[in-house]
Amino acid sequence: MSEVKKLRLVFMGTPDFAVGILDALQESIHEITAVVTVADKAAGRGQKIKESAVKIYAKANNLTILQPEKLKDEHFLAQLKELQADLFVVVAFRMLPKEVWKMPAFGTINLHASLLPNYRGAAPINWAIINGDEETGVTTFFIDEAIDSGKIIAQEKVKISSNTNAGALHDELMSVGAELTLKTVAAISQQTHIVIDQDKFDGKDFKMAAKIFKEDCEISWQETVENVHNKIRGLSPYPAAWTKLKNTKKNEILSFKLFASKPIENNGISLTGNLQEHSDGILFRCSNGFICITELHVEGKRRMTYKEFLAGNELKDWELLH
Repeated sequence: MSEVKKLRLVFMGTPDFAVGILDALQESIHEITAVVTVADKAAGRGQKIKESAVKIYAKANNLTILQPEKLKDEHFLAQLKELQADLFVVVAFRMLPKEVWKMPAFGTINLHASLLPNYRGAAPINWAIINGDEETGVTTFFIDEAIDSGKIIAQEKVKISSNTNAGALHDELMSVGAELTLKTVAAISQQTHIVIDQDKFDGKDFKMAAKIFKEDCEISWQETVENVHNKIRGLSPYPAAWTKLKNTKKNEILSFKLFASKPIENNGISLTGNLQEHSDGILFRCSNGFICITELHVEGKRRMTYKEFLAGNELKDWELLH
C-alpha cells in the first residue's frame, strides 16, 4: 500500500460533535489550513456573544478561523481559493453552495452520523433511538447538490443498546466517526478510495431525520411504554422530552423535562391516578404499562433525581396533563 500523503485541508463544522473529528485531523499528518464555522451569536438571557464549539477549539489551537455570513460571499470564496486546499472536510455544518464544494482538487467530504441513505437530515442520532433502532453508524461521502445524497466512501456500524441515550450515542459516534474520517482522508490522499452511489440502496424503507422542534419533544402518554422510553432516551440530554403536570395544591401548571426512564412491566401494579412513587423512581401510566422516571427537571428548578424531587413534593399534589 502506498504511503499516506499529507493533504492541505479546510475543516467546516459547528457543534461539539464536529470538534472530535477536527481534533483527530489536527493530530494527524495533514495540515488544517483554516476552519470555517458559523458567525458568533448573542444567546441567553444576558444576550452574551456565544462562539461555536468548533471556533473555541480552533482558537485554542491557533488555527485560522473564517466565519462568513454568506457562503457565496465573494471575499469568502477568494479566501478559500487562496488556501489552495486539496480537500474540504465537513461535519455538522450548513448546506454548501456548488461554488464551495467543487473548489478543492479532491472534492469535499462530509461525515454524517447515520448509515446513509438512512436518516438523511439534521437529527440522525436522536431519530435512530426514538425509532427503536438497534444499529446505526457513521458515513463519509462526497458532497453534491442534494442534502446527504452524495457518493458513499466508507461506513462503520455501531450497536444501540436498549438503554443508550442520545448523549452516549453522540459520543460513541463522534469517536468512531473521527477514525472513519482519518481512514477516508488517507484513502483519498492515496487515491485508493472506492465510492458507491446511494441510488444502489433504493428499494429499502429508509427513514428521514428531520430537525426536531419543541413540540416534537412532548410526550403522549397514550403511547406504548416502549415508544415513550425510546423518545425519552432519544431526546436525552438534549433537547429533552417533556410533559406538563398540574400542582393542584398551588393551582399551577409546570413543564417537566424527563431525562432518564425505565420500562416497568404491569405486574399487578395498581395506580389510582397517573402518578405513583416506585422503588426506582416515579411511575407514569402509559397505554400498556408504566414508565419509571428517574431524572427530571421541573420548570424553574435545576435538573434533579426523582428522590430530590420527592424530598420537596408530595405526588398526591400533582396531576398529569395529557
